[in-house]
Amino acid sequence: MAKRYLPFFPLKLVAFPGEQLNLHVFEPRYKQLINECVDEGKTFGIPVFEKGMKEFGGEMEVTEVVKTYATGEMDISTRCIGTIQIFSFDEKAPGKLYAGGNVESIENFQDATIDQWMELKHLAKQLISILKMDDKLDIELLSSSFELAHKLGLSLEQEYDMLQMTRESQRQAYMINHLERALPLIREMEGAKNRIKMNGHFQHHDPLNF
Repeated sequence: MAKRYLPFFPLKLVAFPGEQLNLHVFEPRYKQLINECVDEGKTFGIPVFEKGMKEFGGEMEVTEVVKTYATGEMDISTRCIGTIQIFSFDEKAPGKLYAGGNVESIENFQDATIDQWMELKHLAKQLISILKMDDKLDIELLSSSFELAHKLGLSLEQEYDMLQMTRESQRQAYMINHLERALPLIREMEGAKNRIKMNGHFQHHDPLNF
């Protein structure tokens, strides 16, 4: 795909394709950026920032300006429309207050099998059950690894790993591996919490026969 120039709004987060993201915009450079995107129908990039600018990010479109304050600050709703790879970074785009750079869209291949998705959902349900969050998240309503990723406690580094993957099968395998390693530790921690809660309580123990 051809390279193109995008304005940048770097943040310490990963925006996945399809994700809705609400932002409060208050810095002059980003007020300028968002106003231009709204007026001209442009998109912008959110490069992942952690100890410096990362090579990948999300391409965002403004879906709604929810509120504009007297100061020019804004509450906006945005949606990630795809993953971008970043090839250059200008601290200030030509003639602008905000940053920008050359990017290229990353293709996303939907190649996961039903069996793989069912295995991932099964593990995710186990996690939700252990954490007693069944009433807060219905795994059956989700349809991709991107939708699951933010909800399963992945670190920023792990989410960034997933952002770079071009195949749904890769991302699902990555999350299955993560959950298979994490679930025993989480079960152990939850068990320890329950044991701590029982300290000081009167407990009934069956006598042991030797």
